[in-house]
Amino acid sequence: MNAPLRLGVAGLGTVGASLLTLIARHGNDLAVRTGRQIAISGVSARDRKRDRGVDLSAFRWFDDPVALARDPGNDVFVELMGGANGAAHEAVATALAAGKHVVTANKALLAEHGVQLARVAEENDVSLNFEAAVAGGIPIVKTLRESLAGNAVNRIYGILNGTCNYILTRMEQDRVSFADALAAAQRLGYAEADPTFDIGGYDTAHKLALLTAIAFGTEIDATTIYVEGIQSITPADLEAADELGYRIKLLGVASRTDSGIEQRVHPTMVPRSTAISRFDGVTNAVAVEADFVGQLVLSGPGAGGEATASSVMSDIADIARGDRVGTFGRPASSLEPYRQAAIRRHEGGYYVRLAVYDRPGAFATIARRMADAGISLESIVQRRRAVRATAPEHPVPEAPAPVILITYETTEAAIRAALDAVKTDGQIVGEPQVIRIEPLA
Repeated sequence: MNAPLRLGVAGLGTVGASLLTLIARHGNDLAVRTGRQIAISGVSARDRKRDRGVDLSAFRWFDDPVALARDPGNDVFVELMGGANGAAHEAVATALAAGKHVVTANKALLAEHGVQLARVAEENDVSLNFEAAVAGGIPIVKTLRESLAGNAVNRIYGILNGTCNYILTRMEQDRVSFADALAAAQRLGYAEADPTFDIGGYDTAHKLALLTAIAFGTEIDATTIYVEGIQSITPADLEAADELGYRIKLLGVASRTDSGIEQRVHPTMVPRSTAISRFDGVTNAVAVEADFVGQLVLSGPGAGGEATASSVMSDIADIARGDRVGTFGRPASSLEPYRQAAIRRHEGGYYVRLAVYDRPGAFATIARRMADAGISLESIVQRRRAVRATAPEHPVPEAPAPVILITYETTEAAIRAALDAVKTDGQIVGEPQVIRIEPLA
């Protein structure tokens, strides 16, 4: 058997502790499968005294992760600290420059520095693996990078954030508000104390940017992704979606178009008949549409210590076996500059919820604005009628009534232009709620 593969592990949170447990539990089987013993040579974390539920006494301790990254006693630097910059970036760059393989679960780091780090890895003939950075325990990176190497990908989309999926599921099934569902997610540990990165769609955007680079062979560009979060979704929207045969999911979508690659993250109405609509709670799911295999759908736990550690271990096992694949499935020098397709060229149907004053001609005015923009309406539904004043001698303004419009396929530019015109007419209160209806297989 070959010499042991020595790991330096930086970051001993939930994932790091789970990785150490996995190696202790399955070490013998891993050695048989990979042809090498997997050994921990050193560890690093912020607090040496914290109880992590694993015995660290046999491992060398490094207060500085950068020192662990350059230590000659390890062959692979495993970065589980998180953060796009600071110690994580410095340590990974140091390890690669020192000729060490790197395995990371850090999507933020790769979204910002992935291409540059991949070049350093290639220059030093080492691997930079990141299966655990996207969709937890789902092997989507290897599926795209290796299993589908003989395919041209046309579109990839999915539920990439378990926090958002849990919140939307809870709102739909228990008929609770967004605030109540978020509070429940925080109590269960699914959402951070500051949940902005998750509920605002930014976590999904980072993951989507990495998948786009692999699927379409482009450089990473997370800064130009169109991003909407789920904060504006209400129980009324979820109820309306159900009645119309849809469910609302936060999707990350990347598509190849004639004008470039379109990347977007937003709440989406998906038909109940589609596979992606059926995944609830913290489950993630990713669909890939490619020319030779058609559609593949992968689902599983999108987060959690054990699921993420499983993906980290799969990358380590590849290194132990000597399996080498380019970070993004091809040399970093061959990645094409990212060419953004404007979001306003997206075509599809739309759900629009308006708070409309119950006045003569209000509906006609709205319908005319839609027609002027070239938009055909599939349906107009008034959710409830406003209650008229019972004392005509003392008239009071009537409460606006929720009105739902479902459009046929149209462009983003058209729907926005029409709604801008509707707002200037003074027939509605507040901002329109707009949710894309995605035509999925």
